[in-house]
Amino acid sequence: MIHYPLVCFDECCKQLISETRRPIPAEPGQPERFDYEYQREGVSNLFMFFEPLTAWRHVEVTARRTQIDYANLMKYLVFKGFD
Repeated sequence: MIHYPLVCFDECCKQLISETRRPIPAEPGQPERFDYEYQREGVSNLFMFFEPLTAWRHVEVTARRTQIDYANLMKYLVFKGFD
């Protein structure tokens, strides 16, 4: 057991999109083609903890990025992390 774990924390936002048109099927010599038009479906936030020395990681996806979300994840790390 490591007495002083090295824990990394990162977060990022990802835009959620959906296609508005069906892709053009692949043909001999041509790959499947997609139109550039899309419909925006919102944003999700990803929080990730990673402990590289033991290869432990935890990813949490939230609908928003608020102080409460951040605080809950820090609480998770302190009380439940590394299980």
